[in-house]
Amino acid sequence: MTDEARKPASDEARGVFAIPLTVGAPGGGDGDSSTTSEFALPEGLAPPRATEESETTSEFALPVGLDVPQPPGGDIEGSAFSTPLTYRAPAFTPPTGIPVVSLTKDVPWQDRMRTMLRMPVAERPAPERPHKVAEEGGPAVPRVLDLTLRIGELLLAGGEGAEDVEAAMFAVCRSYALDRCEPTVTFTLLSISYQPSLVEDPVTASRTVRRRGTDYTRLAAVYRLVDDLSDVDTVTSLEEAYRRLAEIRRNRHPYPGWGLTVAAGLLAGAASVLVGGDLLVFVAAALGAMLGDRLAWLCAGRGLPEFYQFTVAAMPPAAIGVALTAAHVDVKASAVITGGLFALLPGRALVAGVQDGLTGFYITASARLLEVMYFFVGIVVGVLLILYFGVKLGAELNPDAALGSAQRPLWQISASMLLSLTFAVMLQQERSTVLIVTLNGGVAWSVYGAMHDTGGFSPVASTAVAAGLVGLFGQLLSRYRFASALPYTTAAIGPLLPGSATYFGLLSIAQNDMDAGLVSLSKAAALAMAIAIGVNLGSEISRLFLRVPSGSAGGRRAAKRTRGF
Repeated sequence: MTDEARKPASDEARGVFAIPLTVGAPGGGDGDSSTTSEFALPEGLAPPRATEESETTSEFALPVGLDVPQPPGGDIEGSAFSTPLTYRAPAFTPPTGIPVVSLTKDVPWQDRMRTMLRMPVAERPAPERPHKVAEEGGPAVPRVLDLTLRIGELLLAGGEGAEDVEAAMFAVCRSYALDRCEPTVTFTLLSISYQPSLVEDPVTASRTVRRRGTDYTRLAAVYRLVDDLSDVDTVTSLEEAYRRLAEIRRNRHPYPGWGLTVAAGLLAGAASVLVGGDLLVFVAAALGAMLGDRLAWLCAGRGLPEFYQFTVAAMPPAAIGVALTAAHVDVKASAVITGGLFALLPGRALVAGVQDGLTGFYITASARLLEVMYFFVGIVVGVLLILYFGVKLGAELNPDAALGSAQRPLWQISASMLLSLTFAVMLQQERSTVLIVTLNGGVAWSVYGAMHDTGGFSPVASTAVAAGLVGLFGQLLSRYRFASALPYTTAAIGPLLPGSATYFGLLSIAQNDMDAGLVSLSKAAALAMAIAIGVNLGSEISRLFLRVPSGSAGGRRAAKRTRGF
């Protein structure tokens, strides 16, 4: 078929959907084509005029004629966190004025950072850009937050209080010019949030503390690292900080495992002499404590929880005491069992828990005190099992026997110093702090003996005053050395722990005398709270009279809040 024959058909096909430009008369002439498409425009209707801009079809479009001011750069407002275009911030000063914070370098970084944390974010002075981040852009924010969390993890796992951990984390961030950060510490979770500005999205990171270990040498090394980071005159890059932190984590404990076992035995022997025991009691208590320590290490190696470790460790001293009584050996079995309990009582966790509660960290304090309760229940279960079977076998254990006397003050002071020394070894303290904490423990027992035995004061009041002096001296020493106060206070409160009251309460319960047992256990709890509150109060008293940074408008701020309403 030729092109001429094919052309009419194509034109006819196109005509079905074409819009005619000329519409003929109704009769239709021979020269005009009729409209055959339903898409054709009706007669008399002008075709729409084509425009370059699209028609407004959204209810969010700006009405015609409304002029919207645009920023100088030409960027449109597109974020809920952006500053409104019509906002003009006036110069405003609060009626009370803006507090001036004096962050001098002659006070420890703990006091400086604690002052900053107790201030609202809007009132915190912005840090000067240190030379360690003077390079273009500074260090990466995620890396700084990761370093901060790792340092906080070591401090929290080492038994440091929640407020001091927050202060250390804030000091690390501030040393790298991250001032708009908020650290949060709970018993097992650390988190920190950094917001670069009011119009930028915050960066948040968290870390979980799964394992805890007592190593005050490592704790002191972390404090030195934070002190160097906080010093504006010391150049410590982020890479150098990571390297030092890795060395701290890899460092071995200063004392071997067998040394800790011997220290536990000497601690129990010294505690037995402290409550009236002789040489035979010393040896028996030491053997029981060392055997219990080895059994606890065995249970830990098998992955048993700490509750069962405390239960197993409390059995050998009680068993040796009951065996000596059943064998009618002229020895104070109560002193043997009491000495074994001294090596197990969780004084460190108790002091940290009460300190967190007094400083406003109630969730962390509740978790720590709950941990102390579980440890104490484990000790109770272990001792009660042995005492119960001992009473059934005919062992004559007297819950009314008197322990300790004021006739041997020199022996008791020497025993208290030995107890503090061995306690410091068990806490893995630095060798340079062992002598100081030993003397602090001797002073604590001397004050307790002078008030209780000579002055006739109640044991609770005497314990509180002695513990307050321990906390005061520990805080002074920590401020002098720019270190943590734990190595100077925890071991020194060892002679004050309520071992005898705990033992007699358990013995009364084993002999079915519930009233006397509960009274004695209540006394033990009161003594434990007196120790913890006394240590914290002594630390706070030192801050009342020593120079600390504060705002000139608001004075020295309290922890968290001043009143509950």
